[in-house]
Amino acid sequence: MSSNLWIRQAHRWLSIVFTAAVIANFVAMGLGEPPPWVVYAPLPPLFLLLFSGLYMFALPYAARWRGSKA
Repeated sequence: MSSNLWIRQAHRWLSIVFTAAVIANFVAMGLGEPPPWVVYAPLPPLFLLLFSGLYMFALPYAARWRGSKA
C-alpha cells in the first residue's frame, strides 16, 4: 500500500477513534464529574487528525508545484 493510501486509511480510523472518544466524553459528563483522562482522551487523535488532514490538504498543491517545475 502506498504512503498516500496508508495516510488516508489512518485518517479514517483516527476519525472513528476521535468520534468514539468525544461520545464517551459526553456520556461521562452526563454521569457526573469525569476523570481527567476521559476529558483529555480526544486530544491525541485530534492532533493526529490535524497532521494527516494537513498533509492530505497539501498533496494537490505539492503535485501541481512539482509538475510545473519539471
